[in-house]
Amino acid sequence: MRLFVFGLGYSAQAFIRSAPWTHVAGTVREAEKARRLRAGGIAAHAFGECGADLLEDLRRADAILISAPPDAGGDPTLNGFADRIASSDASWIGYLSTTGVYGDHGGAWIDETIPAAPQSRSSGLRYGAEQAWLELGQRGGRAVHVFRLTGIYGPGRNAFTSLAQGTARRIVKPGQVFNRIHVDDIASTLAASLLRPRPGAVYNVTDDEPAPPQDVIAYAARLAGVEPPPEVAFENARMSPTARSFYAENKRVSNRLIKDELGVRLRFPTYREGLDALHAAGEYVQAA
Repeated sequence: MRLFVFGLGYSAQAFIRSAPWTHVAGTVREAEKARRLRAGGIAAHAFGECGADLLEDLRRADAILISAPPDAGGDPTLNGFADRIASSDASWIGYLSTTGVYGDHGGAWIDETIPAAPQSRSSGLRYGAEQAWLELGQRGGRAVHVFRLTGIYGPGRNAFTSLAQGTARRIVKPGQVFNRIHVDDIASTLAASLLRPRPGAVYNVTDDEPAPPQDVIAYAARLAGVEPPPEVAFENARMSPTARSFYAENKRVSNRLIKDELGVRLRFPTYREGLDALHAAGEYVQAA
């Protein structure tokens, strides 16, 4: 199969590694990153350079993944390429979104049947982009899928990295929990959807165990053999407005649908399995 990716970032590249694609192409923001990716065998294009090669790669794609975020002007991919995507050969289109579109639920369990109620501006933009992509699928008879991701971690992006760099914090807000998802489990979920396309599908992509964020840092510190940072009460913590906004939403996100419908079996069902594997791979040592 031929894959085209709008936004060749962290999760997208894990998806690329997960399957034996015959051809991979996509976009990035910077021309220098495009050159590096081309040297690694990916036909990468700078997003603002809409040349004939990019359009041909897009037209011939069997699968299209969109991981580039929306902005105040809407979804830049739809704004620039909606007609091209609608007339492409793609039989599967995936849009990476966020469970932030659900807003706050006071720590209650939620699933895909819960109506979206985004609280932050960024989540509102994501939800608007989701709806625009689903509408494109309905108009053009395309199998568009939305994947709502929780907090992403994996190689080079995890609690060991923040511990080694001295940026880890244990901020405690009683009752606060977050779900997470290892980047490899995102890739396997997307791969499972490729085999079972369902036009208009919306999936939560998350682990089995929502947990307090301070527990994750403490567990990583134990594995690394270092002292965890001291606990800081949420009301006393210095945080950016963006970081503080994450703590304004508290929910437990169910992953039952990807298991029941797509047959997904998570390799890392909780943060413990994920951190165990990352520690065994030398993540803390490499980051220090």
